[in-house]
Amino acid sequence: KNQRFNKSWMHTPEALAKHYIPYNAKFLGNTEVEAPKGTEVVKDAVRKLKFQRHIKKSEGQKIPKVELQISIYGVKILDPKTKDVQHNCQLHRISFCADDKTDKRIFTFICKDSESNKHLCYVFDSEKCAEEITLTIGQAFDLAYKKFLESGGKDVETRKQIGTLQKRIQELETENSELKQQLQDLEEQLMIAHVPPAGSISMKPQSTDVFDMVPFSPVTPLVPTPASNGCPPPPPTTLPPDIRKDLFGAEPFDPFTCGSADFPPDIQSKLDEMQEGFKMGLTLEGTVFSLDPLDSRC
Repeated sequence: KNQRFNKSWMHTPEALAKHYIPYNAKFLGNTEVEAPKGTEVVKDAVRKLKFQRHIKKSEGQKIPKVELQISIYGVKILDPKTKDVQHNCQLHRISFCADDKTDKRIFTFICKDSESNKHLCYVFDSEKCAEEITLTIGQAFDLAYKKFLESGGKDVETRKQIGTLQKRIQELETENSELKQQLQDLEEQLMIAHVPPAGSISMKPQSTDVFDMVPFSPVTPLVPTPASNGCPPPPPTTLPPDIRKDLFGAEPFDPFTCGSADFPPDIQSKLDEMQEGFKMGLTLEGTVFSLDPLDSRC
């Protein structure tokens, strides 16, 4: 019994209560299990994770190395270089811990996840310290249980409350940062769509009459307005200045420009006589007026 007692207590109580015991190992991963404890339960989890790691190893991926920090408060899984905490398994949530008797490098423990309340089995590979790590976790359990009995259970409840408050503080900090970002986005939108300052030039809308028409002004030129469907109006049709038509759209009658074929023979002969009479000219106060377009005299 004394040998077994000395073997189980590998570290001083102060080292586990006030500090932690570090170990280096390879992390095969974690997987959900149906029961919180049992040898067959962890064996199935080990087989599953070993198979997944074998596939990843064939793809060129290496098993990541981690650092374990074991204390009476739990087991922390950290990155050995950056010291970033990957998993923090509180001791009162760990329900089972064992090493594989068939493979001396493998050890496991089952922990209930604080968010999903699922039981997860964590599997590690340590070539030299698998059994020692399992015993160290067992020693941490023993010390934590003794402390629980001495405090009458108040110490564990206090740690639970502290953990809950820390989680709530982290949620509030995340919510606060999101609200700050939303406020900053609103301020930027207000800066873009700000009201122009007083005294700035503003375009007044053009006044209209009672029929919603722009009053006519002889000073301003008429500018065609676009149609309601968005298409510009067609350009106005302009006639040459030498073509003039009457009210009904017909050209005015000109007896001197009409051809011989435009009228019947009897009317055309009368027109010819009238034209010859006009060509003879009239003498008025010594000034001769000629209606012949071929005569250029004034």
